[in-house]
Amino acid sequence: MKYGIVLFPSKRIQDFANSYRKRYDSHYALIPPHLTLKEPFEADDQQIQEMVKELRKIAAETDVIPLTVTKFSSFYPASNVIYLKVEPNEPLQHLYERLHSGIFAAEPEYVFVPHITIGRDLPSAEYADVYGQLRMQNVHFVETVDRFHLLYQLENGSWTVYETFHLGGKEQE
Repeated sequence: MKYGIVLFPSKRIQDFANSYRKRYDSHYALIPPHLTLKEPFEADDQQIQEMVKELRKIAAETDVIPLTVTKFSSFYPASNVIYLKVEPNEPLQHLYERLHSGIFAAEPEYVFVPHITIGRDLPSAEYADVYGQLRMQNVHFVETVDRFHLLYQLENGSWTVYETFHLGGKEQE
């Protein structure tokens, strides 16, 4: 089965992202707005049980994560993906690194750029028009995320939560 690990931002940020995703993101119906921590990977039932134990440990040892969303950005020219930029920070980077070491060790396909995708699979002319308009907008959200999620993919391509892991940072005590 295919799994992935993500952070879901608050409803406020999800609503903002979805106001664009419903028009510009071909994956709109498959998964809510999210920040990918670990790209999709295959695991069998035994492997996933071991991973869940390790994810619980990682969550208990990880502080809550500040999320600051600052602007629209793009991966152009590598791809016509438009996203909400999430400012990198040490707790987020630390969690990402933990999810790519030990039993999760795998060389990531891309450099970690924290983001929430709002547009993909756009023809070049539409991409240029949409991105040209969006990049002029002011965007500013600040919040704290206290959990991450292990998702699995259903046969129809959509993703659903397998388990949620609460971060055990000092602010939860």
